[in-house]
Amino acid sequence: MAKTDYYFAADAHLALDVGNAAEREQRFVHWLEDAAQHAKAIYLLGDIFDFWCEYKNVVPKGYVRTLGKLAELTDKGVEIHFFTGNHDLWTFGYLAKETGVIVHHEPLEITLEGKTFYLAHGDMTGAVPKGYKILRTMFASPIFQCCFSAIHPRWGVRFAHRWSHSSRLTKGIKTPFRGDDEQLMAFAKTYAQTHAIDYFIFGHRHTPIATPVNNTSQLFILGEWIEGCEYAVFDGNKVTIRKAYTI
Repeated sequence: MAKTDYYFAADAHLALDVGNAAEREQRFVHWLEDAAQHAKAIYLLGDIFDFWCEYKNVVPKGYVRTLGKLAELTDKGVEIHFFTGNHDLWTFGYLAKETGVIVHHEPLEITLEGKTFYLAHGDMTGAVPKGYKILRTMFASPIFQCCFSAIHPRWGVRFAHRWSHSSRLTKGIKTPFRGDDEQLMAFAKTYAQTHAIDYFIFGHRHTPIATPVNNTSQLFILGEWIEGCEYAVFDGNKVTIRKAYTI
């Protein structure tokens, strides 16, 4: 079977205790397997795991099927890119070594089939609120990471999941798109003035969006897998947002 497409997904938040977490992982794994049959490459744009911390001798539970499928697919030669998000930024080599994914800690500008893409999770893109920037900088600090990893996983992982669960229920699963006032749209409009970008693709916001940036650029915000199960496909000519069906 000829492989012609590129797949993009984000915000699966695997192991988040909202709805049926086990079913959500099964659906995501099924999607990976199906996408791999057609994909030249798969791009996972952050927050695939609701919490990820690479302890020296511990792998967080709740992701065994996903980790196994990633390793299986890359062993078969499928190119899979993993972008760190704000929930799964603490990867220090395990994912790349054990599953074979290509890890990106920064946005990626890449040309696919003659089209230029700007890819990122999106939480640190554009005019980031000061409070969030401080928090994210703290999380990225090696000192903070070292201190957190010294906490026994029994308590550290439990605390992280409870914080995420509380935050998600407070903010809602999806966040409204604010048009030109949207942080990601403002960034895309400014960046497109000096860079020839055909497609900006982000995660983080949980609301699937496909909208023009200018006459030559489009902005896509991927959905989430807690309720919507949305993803995007580039077939070499255009990008479309699709929905994964239940298993």
